[in-house]
Amino acid sequence: MNSDDLKLFARVVAAGSMSRAAIDTGSDTSTVSRRMSALEGELGVRLFHRSGRGVVPTERGRALGEFAVQVDGLLAEAARVVGAGAGEGPERLHIAAQPTIAQMLFAPLAQVFRREFPRTRLRLVEALASQILDQLASGELDLAILYLPEHTGATRYDLLFNEELRLVTPADYPVTSDPLPLARLAEIPLILPSTHHGLRVLAETLAARNGFALQIALECDASIALTRRLVMHGCGCTLLPVAAVAEELAARQLGSCRFDPPLSRSVGLAHGRNRVTPDGLWAAERLLRTTLENLVTGGHWPDARLP
Repeated sequence: MNSDDLKLFARVVAAGSMSRAAIDTGSDTSTVSRRMSALEGELGVRLFHRSGRGVVPTERGRALGEFAVQVDGLLAEAARVVGAGAGEGPERLHIAAQPTIAQMLFAPLAQVFRREFPRTRLRLVEALASQILDQLASGELDLAILYLPEHTGATRYDLLFNEELRLVTPADYPVTSDPLPLARLAEIPLILPSTHHGLRVLAETLAARNGFALQIALECDASIALTRRLVMHGCGCTLLPVAAVAEELAARQLGSCRFDPPLSRSVGLAHGRNRVTPDGLWAAERLLRTTLENLVTGGHWPDARLP
């Protein structure tokens, strides 16, 4: 016997009929009748007087009905107490993201949180992958959205979406074809981070798999904005998603081309470790996922696609 059995039993008693109880619960009469017979068999007593006009609880049935009311009340109270405030979001929430992701996500996310969870004190941090991974490991973050590394290590991620990478060039850079064969990347001077996480590892891994070495013009561990400026001034090319350079492409301050085959990377969600999970985090995470999905499906995140 379980709470579902007791709830159905109470419905039958209230309806006075197996068929009416079946209609009320969206079931069929034979299923309701079979479950009530199984309940009687389990308890070893008759719970109903049955007749052509319906059913009436026996003395034992009335006693069970009192317990059913108590159990139903306890379950309702448990749901009310445990779920109190769950839909209001956490009191505080600390979210970090890499620069391009932060540029695309943080403004719409802050708007949605302000509307849906106005009492949540939201802290948004833009950082490089290495910094975010350190903060995840130390438990400083609740959530992090970042490009998935080639080797995830001990960090667990939930895949959110995939994003295509392009070769980003100075506006007057001579690109022989678009899309560009991936092997031609060996001929192009690149501006890439020196970090052992993220874009540099992806590019090095890609080159190794395809049998060529990267031509590093210079290393830049600063912001995406500085990388864009270095490319504009002809210091080299880089690998970035369209979302990171959309304004510069529209103003023809930069150029870009796709690769053949396409080059892409995945964006994932990671949870902080070694910390107490704040109340309401599940609701906040669900809101974050919905915001991201709306950006991708609405065409507001170029070259992005859901898995």
